[in-house]
Amino acid sequence: MAYIILADDDPLLGELVRFKLEADGHRVDIVTDGQAVCDAAVAMLPDLIILDSMMPVLSGPQALGWLKGRAETQSIPIIMLTARKARDDVVGALQSGADDYVTKPFIPDEFLLRVRAVLNKSRAADASD
Repeated sequence: MAYIILADDDPLLGELVRFKLEADGHRVDIVTDGQAVCDAAVAMLPDLIILDSMMPVLSGPQALGWLKGRAETQSIPIIMLTARKARDDVVGALQSGADDYVTKPFIPDEFLLRVRAVLNKSRAADASD
């Protein structure tokens, strides 16, 4: 089981993702803006952050940069889950430290497999340290 923070301002999508992740045994908290995910990440140190791009206060890319720029949060894996599909968006997020990039609409079962892969990779890295 992992503790996951989901940052998305779409309540319907948030509940769908939470349902899939909780059915897989994870604990999930949802926040609805980029500043809230940064605050929650520092306070709770989740195992994974799932981050939308287009959110109020701080955008997903801004939050990604902030999280990867702080010693206490830089090693938290981040999956971008967003409707932004442009090459610059995808490449920019991956260059900024995102561990995966999934575009909406997405296949829930595929997304769950990507979450498992990122968590497994993170756990393997932690075990080798």
